[in-house]
Amino acid sequence: MLQRIQTVYLLIIVALTIAILFLPLAVLQSGDELFTFDATGISTMAAQPELIYPTWGLFALAIVISLLALLTIFLFKKRILQIRLCIFNAILMLGFYGLFAFFYWNLGNQKEIFSLSLKIAFSFPLVSLILDYLAIRNIGADEALVRSLDRLR
Repeated sequence: MLQRIQTVYLLIIVALTIAILFLPLAVLQSGDELFTFDATGISTMAAQPELIYPTWGLFALAIVISLLALLTIFLFKKRILQIRLCIFNAILMLGFYGLFAFFYWNLGNQKEIFSLSLKIAFSFPLVSLILDYLAIRNIGADEALVRSLDRLR
């Protein structure tokens, strides 16, 4: 199980999505005010941060992505199910960006935002998406190998 390369890819996906929960995704500037946009919401950058716009959907989606990747690791005997779960996980990762854009657009209607500076954690779902694709390829290669060996018997 752990000796397969797709397991390493899936473990990296788990680590990256857990990091998304704790790192800021972006910094917003509206006039003189600065706000941090992380998975739990948009909060002020002051001595006492105040949550002004909760985004619990992003938080829940990041948890689901990491748990699904972790679950996929332990289904190593069911390779077709692994591939399907990886594809579903990739769709969820794309949904993460869609939900981020929705929250940003919705906040833009409420406040006038002058600038958005993205942080490194914003690229983690994209890196996870690439690793998910590599895991799908390697799981498919394992399935093809097993089927070719079954044909020889």
